[in-house]
Amino acid sequence: MNQKLFIAGHRGMVGSAMVRLAPEVGGYDVLTTTRSELDLLDQRSTFDWLSTHRPDTVVIAAAKVGGIHANSTYPADFIYENLAIASNLVEGCRRAEVKRVLFLGSSCIYPKHAPQPMPESCLLTSPLEPTNEAYAIAKIAGLKLCQHYRAQHGLLYHSAMPTNLYGPGDNYHPENSHVIPALIRRFHEAKERGDASVTIWGTGTPRREFLHVDDLAAACFHLLALESPPDWVNVGTGLDLSIHELASLIAETVGFTGAILTDPTKPDGTPRKLMDIAVIRKTGWSPSIDLKAGLAGAYSDFIGTLDGGTARL
Repeated sequence: MNQKLFIAGHRGMVGSAMVRLAPEVGGYDVLTTTRSELDLLDQRSTFDWLSTHRPDTVVIAAAKVGGIHANSTYPADFIYENLAIASNLVEGCRRAEVKRVLFLGSSCIYPKHAPQPMPESCLLTSPLEPTNEAYAIAKIAGLKLCQHYRAQHGLLYHSAMPTNLYGPGDNYHPENSHVIPALIRRFHEAKERGDASVTIWGTGTPRREFLHVDDLAAACFHLLALESPPDWVNVGTGLDLSIHELASLIAETVGFTGAILTDPTKPDGTPRKLMDIAVIRKTGWSPSIDLKAGLAGAYSDFIGTLDGGTARL
């Protein structure tokens, strides 16, 4: 008999990747609900929905997300909404006797000057990066909710902390998107206009790691199959590159041949964010999608959504 799997946030990039992969994995009947049908910020509605539908497993992929600009501009929104989503779902799952919960966090939970690569053990050892502190605190709280519910109630509630994600279903908003979709859109539009150059935020020297969302979806199903997963585990590639190198790779993918300039007056954020993925590798998972191939697929998806009028702009 299949398990009932509720994917909270199934229309987002991560949730939709899990919905796509579920039939291939097998063993799950996927439950979904839209924001208009269920507001996860509403505690009573969330409790009632879970009590009525009684899923066996819940994946918390719902979140308010954004890049440096969005996090810096709307910190109150980021901390409140993400705290509410985590607390409503985790406590609601306990009340509805949900057997298993997988909470999805972010690599930004780790300190600004964490050792590189960042092991799970460096959590809460020094201050966070100020530009996304509000989001990070909410995600740390969700992780700790799962850890302590597991310890106190004996529930198999655990967490995965992905690195920077990209791929189908991404948000291409000019100010509130993450770096890869922002650059894909910027270079595409510059190519279309015939611009001589594109300017990227910051110095271009910070180093970042990027994981294709389909790899994360596979990692999530892998973790759900483990009898005794870690309380929280990093999910990444273990490889990074500078923002300038990334911009060059995206320009090549898009076909933009102009100059790439930097704007040092804009914030760089954390100097380096590279995941230590030794723990999840020991459980038998590793990423499979190369960055260059993944970017080509992401750009193709962007063009397809533009042509179809479904791009998240």
